[in-house]
Amino acid sequence: MMTTMRTNTMRADEVESDVPLVRRLLAGQFPQWAELPIEPVDSHGTDHDIYRLGEHLAARLPRSSWAAEHVAKEAEWLPRLAPHLPLAISVPMAHGRPADGYPFDWSVCTWLAGKNANGTIADLNQAAVDLAAFVRALRRVDTAGARPRPPHSRGGPLIECDERVRRSIAELGDRIDVDATLQSWEESLDAPPCDGDEAWVHGDLLSGNLIVVDGRLTGVIDFGSLTVGDPACDLQPAWHVFAGESRTRFRTELAADHASWLRGRGWALYQAVTALAHFSAANPELNRQALSTLVRIHADRSEE
Repeated sequence: MMTTMRTNTMRADEVESDVPLVRRLLAGQFPQWAELPIEPVDSHGTDHDIYRLGEHLAARLPRSSWAAEHVAKEAEWLPRLAPHLPLAISVPMAHGRPADGYPFDWSVCTWLAGKNANGTIADLNQAAVDLAAFVRALRRVDTAGARPRPPHSRGGPLIECDERVRRSIAELGDRIDVDATLQSWEESLDAPPCDGDEAWVHGDLLSGNLIVVDGRLTGVIDFGSLTVGDPACDLQPAWHVFAGESRTRFRTELAADHASWLRGRGWALYQAVTALAHFSAANPELNRQALSTLVRIHADRSEE
């Protein structure tokens, strides 16, 4: 993955963590791992602090109560999903509880070696094939027993996000092309709704959540947005990661029709403008990625 640690707070309600806290939590709840080397991980994510434990494990500590809600879901479902997926995922090994002044549930999971996909993929067309295979496999996994999708979460009707998107666009003002962004959003809102079965969606297939080894896509991390919903939500990498020929390849591999494509583009736009409006000052890398996504969205529209 990555090394070192975050330096900025991105939400007012964030809880701080550090290596001594992780050591105390492990000693109190999972003493078999308490003597492992602990190394903070530099992450551009917004929800967890991550610490590498030795060579093969990592501790994930939610920064907020919202992120803490993911722990039980990931513990329940990631071990079930992993055998069906062609790319590696980080599987929870233990479910930690609040202690030592830390207020949230947390987890110990397997560590995936590699770098994130920001500029590290050697062949984007091959990556499009590999990631599409992952998305197809995830969609095929039985959804029986899945928890109901929470309102305003990934994979639902885009209209649930309309107020937040418009507010974010207004806040951004001349930092973005407001007219083009609103037009694109409205095109996505007007797209016909999903008329097929809902399926598992990862919901957050940003380049920072893709693991690359020797230029090849090998893994996917951060399943906090995992839910059952509109499969078009996982078309987001078409604008987050791919461009031109590789974007076309990704779409072809997933046989995305025009309506699905518009809804997927809407989800990519939602992520981009909300990240820019709420996290850009504290997370320059996320800011750069979000601006790049908007450029790709506008380019895609101009090519239609």
